[in-house]
Amino acid sequence: MEKKYNDSKFYKIIRPIVKCLFTIVYRPKIIGKDNIPKDGKVILAGNHTNNLDCILLMSSTKRSIHFLAKQELWKGPKKIIFSNLGLIPVNRKIHDHKPIEMAENYLKNDKVIGIFPEGTTRKDSKTLLPFKIGAVKIASDTNTKIVPFAISGKYKMFSKDLKITFGKAISINNYLENENKRLQTIISNMLKEGK
Repeated sequence: MEKKYNDSKFYKIIRPIVKCLFTIVYRPKIIGKDNIPKDGKVILAGNHTNNLDCILLMSSTKRSIHFLAKQELWKGPKKIIFSNLGLIPVNRKIHDHKPIEMAENYLKNDKVIGIFPEGTTRKDSKTLLPFKIGAVKIASDTNTKIVPFAISGKYKMFSKDLKITFGKAISINNYLENENKRLQTIISNMLKEGK
């Protein structure tokens, strides 16, 4: 039986609660959220500053986001939570095609994929780590546009320092290495402009 790539009901239930609490505590400034399409397939790709970045993105749109996330999160009781949120586990120790296939199937069903191309949070908040090619490959394979985003500021309680900016959607061609560099440059420039 073919798997149905639907949005998680659990995600839809907890998103408004999480958004409310997150907004009260961190008071993020969200810029350009109208660049996220209200329907149809799209990839959100941007820099990774903190483990709370996923919640920041969840708070930025009513659409369900299916994040690619490290497999280590699927341990113990957390496995039930993350599985029910529609997240896609990634084993970073091997070259596994399954996460890409899952992401592409979600996109074929007009869903939203969230990717942090750096692959991990970075120690130095002023520079981007080299981007892994997954975001542009998935976009190219499925003819999906990427909405780049840039997260700046710190996760300080009640500080209003945190900001996420969504840029205009971009199309990806078949020259993946060049497109990967272009995506990184766009996000890097967004970070510079946002400071």
